[in-house]
Formats: sequence, structure tokens, C-alpha cells
Amino acid sequence: MTYDFTIIGAGIVGLSTAYKISESYPDLNILVLEKEGHVAAHQTGNNSGVIHSGIYYKPKSYRAKNCVDGRHQLVDFCQEHDVDHEICGKVIVATEEEDIPRLKGIFETGQINGIEGIKMIDPDEVNEIEPYVSSVKGIHVPCSGIVDYIGVCEKLRELIEARGNEVRFNQEVQNIKQDGADLTVQTKTDQFQSRYLINCAGLYSDHVAKSAGVRPNMQIVPFRGEYFELKPEAQHFVNGLIYPMPNPAFPFLGVHFTKMVHDTIECGPNAVFAFKREGYDKISFDLEETIETLNFSGFWKLAKQHWKMGLEEWYRSFSKRAFVKDLQKLVPAIRPHHLKHSPSGVRAMALKPNGEILDDFQFETTENEIHVLNAPSPAATAGLAIGDEILARAEKAFL
Repeated sequence: MTYDFTIIGAGIVGLSTAYKISESYPDLNILVLEKEGHVAAHQTGNNSGVIHSGIYYKPKSYRAKNCVDGRHQLVDFCQEHDVDHEICGKVIVATEEEDIPRLKGIFETGQINGIEGIKMIDPDEVNEIEPYVSSVKGIHVPCSGIVDYIGVCEKLRELIEARGNEVRFNQEVQNIKQDGADLTVQTKTDQFQSRYLINCAGLYSDHVAKSAGVRPNMQIVPFRGEYFELKPEAQHFVNGLIYPMPNPAFPFLGVHFTKMVHDTIECGPNAVFAFKREGYDKISFDLEETIETLNFSGFWKLAKQHWKMGLEEWYRSFSKRAFVKDLQKLVPAIRPHHLKHSPSGVRAMALKPNGEILDDFQFETTENEIHVLNAPSPAATAGLAIGDEILARAEKAFL
């Protein structure tokens, strides 16, 4: 048969897109291809599980718009379908007086983005929410929360299949070619015909685009985020979400404390270059992918600009004491014996050849394809809204 839509990737963006198309066009045949054996196998299922508010993102950007819209949709979806979640709130804290102007800047951005309920608070008010935090000023973000993103994806898959569509696993896409008016999608084991294709392949979005003949002006460079977890006797130090001031030069939010839906507290992540796109361990290595990154000019230009920070992240990767030192800036009572190792995640950082980090969503549309080339955090929170965005682009381009 010829499918109307083939969507590559069963993370939250791919599944949200399939779900939104199936809602608006119930008569279309939709196929989702996933190279792993289950949903949410990589970025979606290995992040910190936070429902982001949208407070950090540049006003009018896709990240800001889709995060706020997606957050509301996500919470409604979880309530309707009984997916584990909790709106536990977050504090963003300044630990040095010199950070207060930037904290106020974040607060003003949150106001522009329409983040409900946010409030600047003094140290005593911070401690009413998080008694063990050390700060000079803070922002309370009551609408932030936590969620089981794997549970969200499993429910999306269930709803997609209930409408007569297919989600197929162990189907790694190798080639996409135009076949008359349609497309032929070749995987390692099968071949599929489709009228339209949407690439939501995350860490391999650029590879999939190239297999379709698209030459994106960017490349994915993987960064591993490593976590610790608080042992049960130390979990009382954290009530919800505790975030530091983010580094304005880098698109990571810094080492923070995250309450999880399964009654654990994660601490992290750091951000270190990964020698494999799905390299979740320190020893993970793929020669071909490493050479690909080292041959990319954008990587070296980024490294030249941020080499000092990169060395600090690597040191923290191998030094538990250094990791703890950063955590103690937020919660001074934390000690090394309070922590145990937790699984890592890998983030797809999209870089331009000049070393510039793409800090917003990026799409490329051809005659019958849409390639989601960059879906940075908060893509998980914004997943359902991104699905709306992709549907709107599909309607404009070829429906």
C-alpha cells in the first residue's frame, strides 16, 4: 500500500505529529517508523522529565510560543489520559548579587511570554518553598512541573493505532528517494511507499535529511548530560525543582535539582561532548561519527569559543567532588555520600558551519517532505504544539 504520511521517529515530536494529523485527517493512512524497539528510546525518554514553563526563551520565538502552548496541551493530555504528572513548581535562584540583574531579565522575559503566576521572591520566600536553598534572590514559577514522558508517548502510540494507523519498530531508515509522485522509504529490512514524509529523527535528523537529498546548513553534534540521584536519606533537601542562573553564552540550564514522577530526585546534568550520537556512557565511542564531528568546521569554532567551559564540564564529568561543589551552590547541605549515579541523556545540538548554535526550532520543507532539523529543549514540553506547527506547515505545503 501507499501511505499518506510516513513519520520517522517515535519520540514525542514524531508521535505528537502523527497524533495531530490523525485528529485533523482521520481518513489518512499514517505510518510511524522507529529504529528502536520501543517509543521514546532516546532524547524523549532520557531527559529530566520537566514540564518547562517557557520563562527562558526569546519572546516570539518558536521555543517560547510552542513551550507555553505545548505545556497547557501536555497537562490537559495527562489529565485526560491519566499519565503521571505533577505541577510542583520551580524556583530559579541567584546565588551571587551580581546575578540579580540577569535574574530580573529572565523574569521580564517570562512576563512577556505570558508565564502565569511567576513572582520575584527574596531569600526568605525562597526558603518557604525550598528550605535548604541558599540564595540572594529568586523567581517562583508555580506552573512548572514533572511528567512521565515515556508514558505520554505510550499513550500517543495507543491513540494513533486506535485510529487505524501503524507504528513500526526496528525500522531504521537508510534511504529516501522520489518515486514518481510518491516517495520510497528504504529501511534495513523493508521498503515503504508514501505520499508525504516528515523527518522527526532527533539525533539523526541531519542524516535522514541527507538520505533524502536535502543538504541542511547545519550538523548535529551530540552532548551527553550526566546525572546523579539523591539517596533516600537526602531526598528531604529538595521539594520540587531548583534551578540556578543559566549561562547566557550556552544553551544549557546548568546543574539543577529535579523531583521525578517516580519519587526520586535527580541532580544534573553537566554537558560534555559525546563521541557517539547515542553515547550514554563515558566510554561510548563511534569512530565514523567522531570523524564526522571532527571534520565539521562548526565544532572547532564552537570549541575555540567555549574551550574553557568545555574543560570545566569534562573535569566535572570525572570528579564527583567538583559536581557536588556546583550542587552546593544551590543546596549547601549536599555531600558526596548523598549521591549515586543515574542514567545519562544525550542532547542533539545543532551547529552551523560558523560555530553558531541554533537556539530555535528549524524546519526544511521540500515538495513532499518536512524535515525537523532542530528541536531543542523544550521540545518534550512543547511536543503537542510542535505537532500543530508541523501539521500547519504540511497543510500549507502539500495538503
